[in-house]
Amino acid sequence: MRISQFILSAVTFAAVGQCQYPNPGACTGVCGNSHDPAIIRRDDGMYFRFSTNGKVAIHTAPALTGPWVYKGSVVKDRSKINQAGNTDLWAPDVTKIGDTYYLYYAVSQFGSQNSALGLATSKTMDVGSWQDRGAIGVSSKAGKDYNAIDANLFRGGNKWYMNFGSFWGDIFQVGMQDPPVKTDGSASRQIVFQPAGEHAIEGVFVFPFNNQYYAFFSAGKCCGLDKNRPPSGQEYRILVCRSSSPTGPYVDKSGKSCVQGGGTVVYPSHGDIYAPGGQGVYNDPQQGPVLYYHYINKKRGYADGDKLFGWNKLDFSGGWPRAL
Repeated sequence: MRISQFILSAVTFAAVGQCQYPNPGACTGVCGNSHDPAIIRRDDGMYFRFSTNGKVAIHTAPALTGPWVYKGSVVKDRSKINQAGNTDLWAPDVTKIGDTYYLYYAVSQFGSQNSALGLATSKTMDVGSWQDRGAIGVSSKAGKDYNAIDANLFRGGNKWYMNFGSFWGDIFQVGMQDPPVKTDGSASRQIVFQPAGEHAIEGVFVFPFNNQYYAFFSAGKCCGLDKNRPPSGQEYRILVCRSSSPTGPYVDKSGKSCVQGGGTVVYPSHGDIYAPGGQGVYNDPQQGPVLYYHYINKKRGYADGDKLFGWNKLDFSGGWPRAL
């Protein structure tokens, strides 16, 4: 092979590697203020985006692409959960059950294990329509195996399940009543765990699809990246495991157990896209399965307030999700 051919091949290989992951889909309007987004489409076609802080911020748009407009908050003053952090609510998760929208949130403070999950419900999702129902029965304090944040409700067969957790023992799951306003009293089970390092796993989202349960989760350093960025590859990124049962065991594409550090990369940093995470998956009636998340654009800035709303279609044709 001539030197010129070798150089061209190397450049082509590098370009392919760089293009392995797509950039986020289009977004117009208020694309910031999107930490830990939760997405759902109302029957009239209006999209709602909920996010961390601002007592769960509400944005709406006529399409997933926008233009997104800030509308207000879910909780007016403070959560009914009487503990530190109840005016700064985190990591919403929204599901429609019958004619009612169920929105779960976390009450906590950064780095604290004194946490609890709460619930608000609404018939319309409009500002002022939400009823705060307070605690659902998942809480934590120092000495627990888990941190009770990052709620994720899903239906497995004829039963509701709640996933939660961040660092410590990472991701746990518990059964819920029907309707899912409280836990059902069953013991929690660990479903995702990173034994090494700081156990930097959080924000699981289980998406049932094609007779499998796909557990998407965020791994790595999420926040304060303008002040302290980790070594490359240790920042936030989105991974996945799957199981044929809602309760697990979950494994990655190589067959490695996800309570032993397994996880297949779905969407990492690439190009100017940095530290994507806080994700969810929505089966959009127009686009099909969509992965949504927050991310940093290196050209914009690395601060928590610089995080943007991102989304990509997901292709499950190979049995494992691929961002398009």
